[in-house]
Amino acid sequence: MTKKLLSGNEAVARGAYEAGVTFAAGYPGTPSTEILETIAGKYKDVIYAEWSPNEKVAFEAAAGAAFAGARVITTMKHVGLNVAADPLMTLAHIGTVGGFVAVVADDPGMHSSQNEQDTRHYARFAKIPVLEPSDSEEAKEFVKLSMQISEEFSTPVILRMTTRTSHSRSLVTETARQETGREITFEKNPPRYIPIPIWGRPMRHKVEERIRKLCRYGTGFAANKIIWNDKRYGIITSGIAYQYVREVFPDVSVLKLGMPFPFPDELIKTFAAGVGEVFVVEELDDFLEEHIKALGIPCHGKDILPNIGELSPDVLLKNPLFKNAPTTALTADQDSIHTLPDLPARPPVLCPGCPHRGIFYALGRLDVVVTGDIGCYSLGVFPPLSRMDTILCMGGGISMAHGIEKAQRNRKQPQKIVGIVGDSTFFHSGITGLLDIAYNKGASTIIVADNRITAMTGYQDNPGSGRTLMGESTGEVSIEELGRACGLKNVRTVDPRDIQTAAAMLKAATESAEPWLIISKSPCPQHLRQLPGPPLSVTEKICRKCQVCLKLGCPALEKIGGRIRINELLCAGCGMCRNICPARAIG
Repeated sequence: MTKKLLSGNEAVARGAYEAGVTFAAGYPGTPSTEILETIAGKYKDVIYAEWSPNEKVAFEAAAGAAFAGARVITTMKHVGLNVAADPLMTLAHIGTVGGFVAVVADDPGMHSSQNEQDTRHYARFAKIPVLEPSDSEEAKEFVKLSMQISEEFSTPVILRMTTRTSHSRSLVTETARQETGREITFEKNPPRYIPIPIWGRPMRHKVEERIRKLCRYGTGFAANKIIWNDKRYGIITSGIAYQYVREVFPDVSVLKLGMPFPFPDELIKTFAAGVGEVFVVEELDDFLEEHIKALGIPCHGKDILPNIGELSPDVLLKNPLFKNAPTTALTADQDSIHTLPDLPARPPVLCPGCPHRGIFYALGRLDVVVTGDIGCYSLGVFPPLSRMDTILCMGGGISMAHGIEKAQRNRKQPQKIVGIVGDSTFFHSGITGLLDIAYNKGASTIIVADNRITAMTGYQDNPGSGRTLMGESTGEVSIEELGRACGLKNVRTVDPRDIQTAAAMLKAATESAEPWLIISKSPCPQHLRQLPGPPLSVTEKICRKCQVCLKLGCPALEKIGGRIRINELLCAGCGMCRNICPARAIG
């Protein structure tokens, strides 16, 4: 056995290795991305790993592997579970053969997400267990515990991570891999695997029977434990919130729920009976608190703590209802902590040389509504580009464009609608939206910002990149051919750095009565680690100081004392500023 300092995501990957996992599938999304990357980088000799086109596909592929007896994990962030919710609900009825663990990373505080969600609700909705580690060691061990529970009770299990547990590091004890010794083969048994009504109805009864067994199991489950200390106060908590509780209130009695659902009612009652006042400390929703109150146990929870954003020791210490609880010496330093100056603002911008900048600048020349999507190009919403009007979810940029266009079909002068998605997003969930436009005779213009990689989450491969997660070469899916296969006649490709050509093409597309698919194609220079060209500079004698170039929003372009200059340390040499300079002062 060896000890290593690992992030929570690295620890999950190690846990998959030690648990005997042989199949892993997912879709990249912060804060879950590094799990599969670590598996593919360190354990590919024994675990097959893949980036699937989306989370639903990843979930279904993992379910198939589990039906054949393999131990599997599937990874995604919280919004990804929305995409995979359909197979999740039915798999909960069918059950599994090999262990099945869905690692779902929530993002309290919305550090890199379009919403906050509490995945524990999905576990209750699907009537399956959810485990919640509070550090890296538990992240590793809980993968193995989840596999055991999955196989013992024939159920999928959710392992709920959060941004803090995924990206924080702590010591992990590495142990040997546990092989199952099972032959991986699918045994035909239609009543077991096909939930048509005649066979599905008995499955429903088994779900209820299973959840009752799991409730009893949770009472004696090792990861659910009572830590008796000062019994005037009792805190019920789970996940990363446990670390904050132990840091601030080390002498208070704590019920730590490593498996918060199914609720271990008897354990909760025992703990509550042994303390004077009960507090519930949990991140995001009042998931535990609501049930504890339903048991008839009075407690404080979201009446004193926020249900928005991350918790922290500071949040706990600031609450007046905790003032009489025994705390650490941290309380003495709170006033000084609050006097620390805030960090300077660092607004997000597209990288120097980003090809998306060119297509947004070209869109700025048109009076159009732009329905956007999830990706680097979401930054096109900020000034000076200011060229995105909506964001809903992955693939929504295409479908919403169609909806707005159709809603205005009887208007005398309907607005011109443009939908924009990235290449990875298009493969994830954009193709069906494009089919909708073609099938229902839409007239919107769709742009696929194709930089040949999944850039926002750290340059993961996708079906258009020509490479798999395991490092193997594969075919590159043609977005142009997919567009034509969907039924679109007007399919064009343009280099967005050629802004004049891109603007002319967009004008023709938006003035057309037919739908257009424009592929704005240029590789991400950050991923290539190769600049498009040498750094540029401004010839001051020629510069008119018209500031047209500044409308690109490139961080390399600076205005200092009335002068326009290019910071050569930032310039990627893409040439877009040179292409739009009316004085030709950039070269």
